[in-house]
Amino acid sequence: MDLDRLLHRAVAEIITEEELLARLRPGRPLRLKLGFDPTKPDLHLGHAVALRKLRQFQELGHQVVLIVGDWTAQIGDPSGRDESRSVLSPEQVRENAQTYMEQFFKVVDKDRTEVRWQSEWFGKFTLADVYDLTRRFTLADMMEHETYDSRFKAGQPVTIMELMYPLLQGYDSLAIDADVEFGGTDQKFNILVGRRLQAMLGKTPQSVFLVPLLTGADGRKMSKSFGNTIDLAEPPEEMYGKVMSISDTVLIEYFTLTTDVTEAEIDDMQERMAVGTVNPRDLKMRLAREIVAQFHGPRAAKAAEGEFTRIFQRRELPSDMPEFELTAPVALCTFLADAGLARSKSEAKRLTLQGAVEVDGQKVLDPDRLIPVLPVVNSVIRVGKRRFCRALLKHDQ
Repeated sequence: MDLDRLLHRAVAEIITEEELLARLRPGRPLRLKLGFDPTKPDLHLGHAVALRKLRQFQELGHQVVLIVGDWTAQIGDPSGRDESRSVLSPEQVRENAQTYMEQFFKVVDKDRTEVRWQSEWFGKFTLADVYDLTRRFTLADMMEHETYDSRFKAGQPVTIMELMYPLLQGYDSLAIDADVEFGGTDQKFNILVGRRLQAMLGKTPQSVFLVPLLTGADGRKMSKSFGNTIDLAEPPEEMYGKVMSISDTVLIEYFTLTTDVTEAEIDDMQERMAVGTVNPRDLKMRLAREIVAQFHGPRAAKAAEGEFTRIFQRRELPSDMPEFELTAPVALCTFLADAGLARSKSEAKRLTLQGAVEVDGQKVLDPDRLIPVLPVVNSVIRVGKRRFCRALLKHDQ
């Protein structure tokens, strides 16, 4: 891969680029650190920006070291959060970590990845070790973290346990002799703590490699807490449809951060969009194909596009939709919750009243409408743009 592209495309900041170039010149494999807290099981397209960069470094012969934050997950990373995070049980952490790694290795080469668990070193930590770590940083150092500072000024609690988070993440870099640590721009403070801690203890400070935060469909950063993610484990049709729902204004950002389409072609797209010689919808379909193919393969991408065209452009029904059998007609809000089209009856009621529900092609605003609509013994229910289900009335034998 071209070194200029490696260090400048889909890159927000490198601290420092000169240091990293000096590390790369001898040709020895670098230890590239990426840590994750398995607080939730799913990865999304925003995470893939860093994962794709790691894979590019792997292709040049470098070693990825994946840190499973089984200790810090039980504390909670404050980055970008205005409240403390609830503590997870060790069992929850292990379950989430397993699912996370299955998705992680959809992008990163497993054979060139070393997986390390924080409990390898923190499980042996003594109170003396904790004191030795904490005495190296002041409260003023920690309050440079914007999230801590804003919460403190707003009168919100900031626990001593949370203040430990950057120190523990920094200690990980010592434990695995990291040469470079990767993360989103929201991780800059934590990664710099690791760099500083290495220097304090006579180690060569790690380089810092920050990638941009991908924008979600609602214009905010892609985040589970905002409910605006495109998850890596989603079915091809769902992934394709979500890509098609992003704003035209972030098309170039998505092509740049999440695909291998060349810079020259992306520049051409941008020019054609500016003068109106291309329909952004066509570029979005190209983007959706590129993204789905990465995680599900070209054949699945082609099928997802066909399904999208069938449903949204021709207004036809999906070729394959789930079915839910009933022994008697039920209220629409009950059906939506029981069939998994809504998380609860209250959400089902809200979606119906908002006009997001269709029954047999007709918008229904009454959450108590009986389903299926007799005398017909089956009805097609649609929620939003992409969720379908067929309600079947099963007669007693």
